[in-house]
Amino acid sequence: MKKLAAKLWAVLMLMLVSMQTMATDTFTSNRTDFRDESIYFMMTTRFYDGDTGNNVLCWDNQSAQIETKDPCWRGDFQGVIDKLDYIKALGFTAIWITPVVQNASGYDYHGYHAMDFQHVDCRYQSSDGSKDGDAMFQELIDKAHAKGIKIILDVVLNHTGNFGEQTLCKEFDRDTDLATQALIDACMIPNEEKLGSDYLTSVAYEQYQRRLALMKNIRGKNQDVHNYWHHFGDFNWDYPNRWWAQIAGDCVDLNTENDYVADYLVKCYGSFIKMGVDGFRIDTSGHISRLTFCKQFIPQFTALGEKYKDKRLNQAPFFMYGEVCARYSDVTYRGQENLSCYYYTWQAPQDLLDKWDGSQSYWDTQVLFDKANGGTGVDDHQMALCESDNAPTPTSDNTFMVNGKWHEPDYSQASGFHVIDFPLHYNFGNAAAAYGLAKSGDKKYNDATYNVVYVDSHDYGPQQTNDQFRFSGDDAQWAENLSLMFTFRGIPCLYYGSEVGFRRGAPIDRGPHGPLSETGRAYFGGYLTGDVNASDFGDYKATGNVAATLNHDVAQHLIRLNKIRQAVPALRKGQWTDEGCTPADGGIAFKRAYKNDSYALVAINGGATFTDCPDGTYTDVVTGKK
Repeated sequence: MKKLAAKLWAVLMLMLVSMQTMATDTFTSNRTDFRDESIYFMMTTRFYDGDTGNNVLCWDNQSAQIETKDPCWRGDFQGVIDKLDYIKALGFTAIWITPVVQNASGYDYHGYHAMDFQHVDCRYQSSDGSKDGDAMFQELIDKAHAKGIKIILDVVLNHTGNFGEQTLCKEFDRDTDLATQALIDACMIPNEEKLGSDYLTSVAYEQYQRRLALMKNIRGKNQDVHNYWHHFGDFNWDYPNRWWAQIAGDCVDLNTENDYVADYLVKCYGSFIKMGVDGFRIDTSGHISRLTFCKQFIPQFTALGEKYKDKRLNQAPFFMYGEVCARYSDVTYRGQENLSCYYYTWQAPQDLLDKWDGSQSYWDTQVLFDKANGGTGVDDHQMALCESDNAPTPTSDNTFMVNGKWHEPDYSQASGFHVIDFPLHYNFGNAAAAYGLAKSGDKKYNDATYNVVYVDSHDYGPQQTNDQFRFSGDDAQWAENLSLMFTFRGIPCLYYGSEVGFRRGAPIDRGPHGPLSETGRAYFGGYLTGDVNASDFGDYKATGNVAATLNHDVAQHLIRLNKIRQAVPALRKGQWTDEGCTPADGGIAFKRAYKNDSYALVAINGGATFTDCPDGTYTDVVTGKK
């Protein structure tokens, strides 16, 4: 295995860095630019079980959970705390964790089906009762910060689950005793006045329709009188109506154009900013209009971030990036700019923002029904206003070196919001395809160096075979992709287990059909048993299974890449160009520069010839040769 690792390293990556004016980099103690980070993404409940006493079965598919001895709610905050040194040993500086708010659905271990935005899910509490979920989450934040690791919280602004929401439409009281959580009728106590005295004896479909009607006006009665949810029934990925349509039965679309709803969400998630989370990954951002983000969420979260900056590691600016899902081969989604990832990185037109009326007094005048009940589900003002935000975006050279040099970027039209690079992700079957797309598309983003880049995730893999499966490439393909991810523009992000090819090629998600162990969301904890102590990022001692995991060829490759990226500012936040770069056949070559402090030449999959480089002493960071 070590011979394979050495071969991968020598063939897949050669990098030369100019040290001409670069002072000692204070990376570990002064990370205030989020591009300095590399992100480890985990589903908390599937990562590591630190407290076996708070394991809980999901309500659906319980036979498979019992048969495999694998409760869906298995990993926990204690498990993340216990393995912080594992994350640090790999060299990652930030952890993105799935949503933590109280959930309610048949299969909600992932956290995307909220029923109470104000509290951390009770299934994360300590089993001895000494700490509730909020206290456990605060402990995780504090202990991560103590190790120099940042916490990115996944948040959902677009929807609730279908069991109502405790402030916007309370349909149930929740018994938060751990002993009741696996039994829906024991922990979910229905409001009979709203749901009917026969709710518990009704069939499941009828129960669902009653719950949904209170939020969606689907039975011809105006029950959501304040329009806290959207009532639009049609949905199409390829049209702006995805901004106000329900995307799934457990994702009831919130009316984020309503000031009351937006302010409530900001208040709830603002409490996590106050606790010290370092950034938000915002789920289903592509199902919210850019106008809504620029009017409602970006300015309010930015202000809260500034207010509570003392709570964050290094008092760094609060960072936000969104999931604008674009399963498509081009950077522009099916020819529609306003449905594309890059669109959200630009500020919306001020004249449209000035026309905004999200007041409750306005929304209280709207009586909206689903089409099945003779209505349109769409008001005549606010949604039309959002849809009118469709002007062509500007282009930018903020990502690129100009005339072979770094230049001061222009952020005068930036929205302050960044995105997961879905086009690159979708093309990451191999490094060449991803790199080729960036060459043609990076000018569309305000600054693509802030894009969060991954190969696969909890939802999709690249399109090279089938995007419903985790990346199926072998170690050499993983090494090639990671070599590009960690040296090219953008913030690298790794989905848990990919450091050892965990569940390579497995279906990512089958819902409540069969055991989780057969999917890309399987439990990873067996790979992490044993002890690990990290003295610094990438420097560690380990025993047991976790030592073998860290010794895997891909994990070792990651550790080296993280160390190199941390040592060279140009690789973290530099602009790039391929001018004056001639790679060998089949290879990739580019230059990167950051201010006057750091300059790098990168060649992947073979050698390269570089011309028009500044004078200076260049060090090969792989071999150490000057």
